[in-house]
Amino acid sequence: MKGFDFEEERIKQEIARLGAKRVLLQLPQGLKPEGLRLAKVVEKAGALPIISADPCYGACDLAVNEAQSLSVDLIVHFGHSRFLKHEQVPTIYVEARASVTIDEAVEKALPLLSSYSKIGLATSVQHLQMLNQAREILVRAGKTVIIGDTGQMSYAGQVSGCNYSNAKSIANEVEAFLFVGGGLFHALGIALSTSKPTFIADPYDKRAFPIDVDAQKILKQRWSCIQEAQNAKTFGILVGLKPGQKHLDEALKVKDLAEKQGKTAFLLAAREITPESLLEFPSIDAYVNTACPRVSLEAAGKFSKPVLTLNEFMVVIGETSWENLLKKGLFEN
Repeated sequence: MKGFDFEEERIKQEIARLGAKRVLLQLPQGLKPEGLRLAKVVEKAGALPIISADPCYGACDLAVNEAQSLSVDLIVHFGHSRFLKHEQVPTIYVEARASVTIDEAVEKALPLLSSYSKIGLATSVQHLQMLNQAREILVRAGKTVIIGDTGQMSYAGQVSGCNYSNAKSIANEVEAFLFVGGGLFHALGIALSTSKPTFIADPYDKRAFPIDVDAQKILKQRWSCIQEAQNAKTFGILVGLKPGQKHLDEALKVKDLAEKQGKTAFLLAAREITPESLLEFPSIDAYVNTACPRVSLEAAGKFSKPVLTLNEFMVVIGETSWENLLKKGLFEN
């Protein structure tokens, strides 16, 4: 796959340094086709490659259990920067930086940003090396550009699927955000976390466009879920089993809060939270998701019952208001 740096030499060097004999390759959707070629790289380095065929949604989804069950010496995780503070299996992160040029897409964003003078700039890990170039284009156009750095992410200006701390930290200083990268996923997270006008400069399609309509659609869905959950008597508290999504302490607090409100609450643990798996519990009226918040926000229409984020549950039980939730943002960082 052209356009991404898979750091083959570094992989070979790490295999030699660790003396690894068995290597698990974990790639997200979209990069998985490269797994076969990368497996040959591992073989030439003298190790047995095993490709994880399971879905991979981020570095929070590190295949630790799979690696341990397969007696793997090394995990090579592609497409994300480090998320966990400590890995139980030696792990290297290959961020798969993109080589695609961003100039044309950012230039096309300038007319959309004409009403704003202070712009927040953000991107995913694939395009971080292009962030200064994007800033220069905006500055030449007379914009004041601010890039957030809270220290929660590996790099300044970086956002991930569930962490928008860098964007939130500068939300009060900017009038709008420009996200450099492909797809709606990360830009929607910025819009929902900051309540600021958000635009995408897509270097793959070489176009720029706003995503405010998409963000408003999700907000309406979330309010509808909250209203429906107001009448719930029995809650299922979802506990994620993926290494970076397991928040049992939070789940226990939610259970306690629900029971203090006279509700019945059950803890349900799962690696994959899917509409099909929740259909097995027809007596549960609503769910509170303490794992990945994106499951609640972007798959709402697929679930037959409300699946609330932790912050949304606080609205349901009267601990906060919808207005305060919007100010805080829908994501818990």
